[in-house]
Amino acid sequence: MIYKDFQGIKLSALGMGAMRLPVVNGNDAEIDEQAAMSMVDYAMGNGVNYYDTAWGYHGGNSELVMGKALGRYPRTSYYLADKFPGYDLSNMDKVEPIFEKQLEKCGVSYFDFYLFHNVCEMNIEAYLNPEYGIFDYLIKQKKAGRIRHLGFSAHGSYDIMKRFLEAYGKDMEFCQIQLNFLDWGFQDAKGKVELLKEYHIPVWVMEPLRGGKLALLAKEDEEQLKKLRPREEIPAWAFRFLQSIPSVTVTLSGMSNIEQLKANIRTYKEELPLNKQEMEALLAIADKMVGKIALPCTACRYCVSHCPQELDIPSLLSLYNEHCVTEGGFIAPMAMMAIPEDKRPSACIGCRSCEAVCPQQIKISEAMSDFAKKLDI
Repeated sequence: MIYKDFQGIKLSALGMGAMRLPVVNGNDAEIDEQAAMSMVDYAMGNGVNYYDTAWGYHGGNSELVMGKALGRYPRTSYYLADKFPGYDLSNMDKVEPIFEKQLEKCGVSYFDFYLFHNVCEMNIEAYLNPEYGIFDYLIKQKKAGRIRHLGFSAHGSYDIMKRFLEAYGKDMEFCQIQLNFLDWGFQDAKGKVELLKEYHIPVWVMEPLRGGKLALLAKEDEEQLKKLRPREEIPAWAFRFLQSIPSVTVTLSGMSNIEQLKANIRTYKEELPLNKQEMEALLAIADKMVGKIALPCTACRYCVSHCPQELDIPSLLSLYNEHCVTEGGFIAPMAMMAIPEDKRPSACIGCRSCEAVCPQQIKISEAMSDFAKKLDI
């Protein structure tokens, strides 16, 4: 196992995420405890020492199962991460009872790592609102030793991350972002990594395989990569990409079975970053994947000045592209909740004034209509 230095401790470069544990009969809330225990045992036996859970994973049962599985080992033999569930605005005034319950569910007296969960457009105002006392409470727990290291995770845009960092950056020790070779350009993960570098904050990675999307590629793309590295498994390319980014410390993988766990541990027996040719080939594949689905908006904003509804069309098209490439997901609906109803895709009146000035000749009105149907909000 590869280990990374972090403030005097050594963390396994591969962490076990507990959002996609094996379940019974396809019921996400019913974890197959025996299978999950076996996975934790194998991970512990093969050098994985970082484990990540959260309040909402598996209908609230992830914390219970991970606490039970890890509780069989000495507390100093692993590092446990949990998160304050700010993805649900109804939790914002409950930081103390939630934190206390999390410790109880996990069967521990402290968390090694604790995060503001999912900083995004929907909750940034609440996270920054001192009336909720979230930041003050978590800082107090850190001073008391009940949180050893405090950080945040983010699915929001670069600008949202920047706002959060401007407020709390000096107290953040790590940041978890969605980072993979598809999102390097598509979600501006590259820009987010650079932003964190400005604050000297190391990167934790979530969605390294984009929910499994990058574990299987088009036949011609797999053949191209096999020519470059004949012995490398296709899922391993996503991890080698991450090994090529110096500020990446821990990569979390939400593995659903022990076969996936074994494969990822094999990959993390050695560090084999990509060379320039390999990096260019992988990013070209990502561009092609996005290009097959996403609309080619360049954010020139000519459309905005011609929209009688004053919609931020480039931003809406960016979210539309995310929703289409991801084939659903929560990011676009979550971001939409922060947008006033009269500025959402459903507010488009189909006048096509925007299309008359679009250099890319995008059928914007059709995209807005389709987006509104997909979101149904």
